[in-house]
Amino acid sequence: MKVIRPLLFLCCLVFSLAKVSAQELQPYSHYQYQRLSRLAYAPGAKIHTANKPFVNADTAWFKGLDSLYKNVQMPNATKWIPRKLFNEHLVEVRNPDYHFYLDYLPDIVPGRDIDNDLNTLVWMKGLQLGGQVKNKVSFYVSLFEGQTKFNRYITDFVDNNGIIPGMVNDKKAASANKSQEKDYSYATALLNYTPNKYLSFTLGHDRNFIGDGYRSMLMSDVSAAYPFFKVQANLGSVQYSAMWAQFQDLRAPKLSAQHGYRKKWGVFHFLDWNVTSDLSLGFFDAIIWQDADENGKRGFDFAYLNPLAFLRPAESMNGSPDNALIGFTAKYKIGNGIVPYAQLLLDEFVFKNMTSGNGSWTNKLAYQIGFRGYDFLKVRNLNYLFEVNAARPFTYSHRLSTMNYGHYNQALAHPMGANFKEFVTIWNYERARWVFQLQLNSATYGLDNGENVGQDIWRSYNERSRNEGFKIGDGLKTTYNFAEAKLAYVINPNYNLRIELGGLMREAKNEINTQKTTEFSIGLRSSFRNIYKDF
Repeated sequence: MKVIRPLLFLCCLVFSLAKVSAQELQPYSHYQYQRLSRLAYAPGAKIHTANKPFVNADTAWFKGLDSLYKNVQMPNATKWIPRKLFNEHLVEVRNPDYHFYLDYLPDIVPGRDIDNDLNTLVWMKGLQLGGQVKNKVSFYVSLFEGQTKFNRYITDFVDNNGIIPGMVNDKKAASANKSQEKDYSYATALLNYTPNKYLSFTLGHDRNFIGDGYRSMLMSDVSAAYPFFKVQANLGSVQYSAMWAQFQDLRAPKLSAQHGYRKKWGVFHFLDWNVTSDLSLGFFDAIIWQDADENGKRGFDFAYLNPLAFLRPAESMNGSPDNALIGFTAKYKIGNGIVPYAQLLLDEFVFKNMTSGNGSWTNKLAYQIGFRGYDFLKVRNLNYLFEVNAARPFTYSHRLSTMNYGHYNQALAHPMGANFKEFVTIWNYERARWVFQLQLNSATYGLDNGENVGQDIWRSYNERSRNEGFKIGDGLKTTYNFAEAKLAYVINPNYNLRIELGGLMREAKNEINTQKTTEFSIGLRSSFRNIYKDF
């Protein structure tokens, strides 16, 4: 009920605004957004591509989104049942002033984890409700409920962390008898008001993403959804956003049984500047602070209502040791559909240690270097991405977990936390309603093996055993390899209803243990949710 009530409130608010006259919200999905790479990253295109999900974007983006659906419609599906099955939303109301739709979202996917002799099964039921009113208000709501029997490594993750990856608590987490079957429900909601082409306001319970790659070292959609309010301004070549959000820490000791899980707040600013039609630079900052401690409740700090970026002066003025991070992004369209991009995150670094080469624990930084493209070798709709991500030990951590860069036992940036280096490549190809995806990951990371080597961002950095000599891979050095392939036939493109055949191979190996998973599955999937298995 805690989730349902705000969702109902959002829906009622939308209908109450019907007389005010948004482009429809498209929740962020890497799969869906990469399909429009030719449009978003075309030479001369002026779309701000780093801040996702898109709202108040160039109208060409939304026209391109519509064309994805229209270009694959089945012209012979003219009767009601074939139309609803193949071409249309399940329920849809459309006229010049408003548009509403409702879809049923099934996920029914049996499979087999061969290496661990386990049957797997996704059995989820969901709904999505969305729409817009004239050109000002848009909303999107999704609800999911069901059970899943995961493969071995995801089952271990749920048992160790008490959460479903990227979602919420396992309802059976408190049970002393752990089982493979996990029971959970999940909801997201977005409400956007766009009064003009310059401003946009979004109230939501969802996730956000900053960057042009598959991962983000600044803010990703790996964690569970969280409540937030975002203001976005578009002023010619500059797009600026300010966001305030609330997160939860499941590990910190509860202050009392009545208060439940510990909470923390975050404020985020991102400025994306299209220096030219091909070169874009971005500037990011974030502050995380705890909601309360043993001395009392701090709550939301109104000093951080200042919508201007680079808040470290305000944070220092408060005399508060809050967690401050700054970051930078860049991309350049070099032609032939190729777009290099990069990110750099600095987490309370000390400049003299950064330049000394002594491996100081204070050298808390993360980076990303990659390039992406579309129509490889002039094959239409063959899109690709190559990416390297890395984070030094102790990046994103803090002296208290209630001020680290995480939410609901998962990172707000990269799912591996810190102390890792990763390579990723993803290939997508589609022809008519057939879709193929291939993904390969390879990584090296250092696990804490008694000593805190800065991989677990929930451990206090004050627990370190030394101050210098840290490098990526310290601790229990682990090599990780992941491969996944999917072949799907899209039944209905409006909500990505598809029959999907998938295969996954994963290996994590160190001197203590080797964990292998080979899984095959086939079933019915839907929606545009990002579901990460590569961790």
